[in-house]
Amino acid sequence: MMPRLYAFAVAGVGVFAFKSMHLPLPWLLGPIFACLIASMAGVPMRGIKPVNEAMRTILGVAVGATFTTTLLGSMVGMWPTLLMIPVMTGCIGVVGVLYFQRLWGFDFATSYYSSMPGGLQDMLVFGEEAGGDVRALSLIHATRVMVIVVVLPFLLTWIWDADLSTPPGSPASTIAPAQLALMVFCGFAGWQIAKRAGMFGATILGPLLLAAAFALTGILHHRPPAEAIWAAQFFIGMSVGTKYAGVTMAEVRRDVTAGLGFCVILLVLTVLFVEAIHLANLAPPMETILAFAPGGQAELTVIALIVGADMAFVVAHHVLRIFVVILGAPLFVRLFNADT
Repeated sequence: MMPRLYAFAVAGVGVFAFKSMHLPLPWLLGPIFACLIASMAGVPMRGIKPVNEAMRTILGVAVGATFTTTLLGSMVGMWPTLLMIPVMTGCIGVVGVLYFQRLWGFDFATSYYSSMPGGLQDMLVFGEEAGGDVRALSLIHATRVMVIVVVLPFLLTWIWDADLSTPPGSPASTIAPAQLALMVFCGFAGWQIAKRAGMFGATILGPLLLAAAFALTGILHHRPPAEAIWAAQFFIGMSVGTKYAGVTMAEVRRDVTAGLGFCVILLVLTVLFVEAIHLANLAPPMETILAFAPGGQAELTVIALIVGADMAFVVAHHVLRIFVVILGAPLFVRLFNADT
């Protein structure tokens, strides 16, 4: 119980500090940094998994509520950039395996599943089944998500002058109770239906699909209130930061440093693909970097919502990336293993 209370208190301090210093995304980045620093200092912390999962459903409803028939129709024209997702994922896998094996001396299973930019839990399960180092996998993926999520807001502000201070929704007091109740239903029912169906990313995609159905039929008129999305940011940020709880200096020197180096590779690859898409005039640059950045789906969804990006474009590419990684990773690992 105490580690969870410590995590909550430290994350709250992070929000206060970021707000006091007028830094971007205080409800997301504040908990990440505060929990990271506390973890490194040896404070015992732990996330609250059921609450973290529930918070992700808010993001699913928020994205689904933005869907219109016009927006849905625009997805047909995304095929040129969607085709580049498997190409980029393959490049990341090849470069990542070579990087982790040759430079850091990790075994193949750990190198391969550390390279795959998929869901953290899925990569840990696959990696453990393949005989990989689960602790190293956890720290490397946590570092990937943290660095991408921390770097992107500053990049968006610096290059595109994106406004990250805009409230992510209307105040709860201005939304009809019936609409709020419908959002809660979409979140919980969508999550449970998707979970029972074995859908990957059930906490986000299930509520997204159900909320989109209600939005497209004209029943759901609002996305979740600002207070709900701030809460989602808070718990997601706390979850990322507490992944480092109990980390040792030996793990920092090897696993975290290896993860940081890989983040540089990921950022370079992302910029190359985004620049190619921009030069070919296939999509707007800000939406492209949000869609192709290999960070966490929930974290990037938060950022996209706040900057007012094309949610259909961003979500479609992240769903495809996760789909390619989760379905393709167990198959391609045999091919890579055969060649090494």
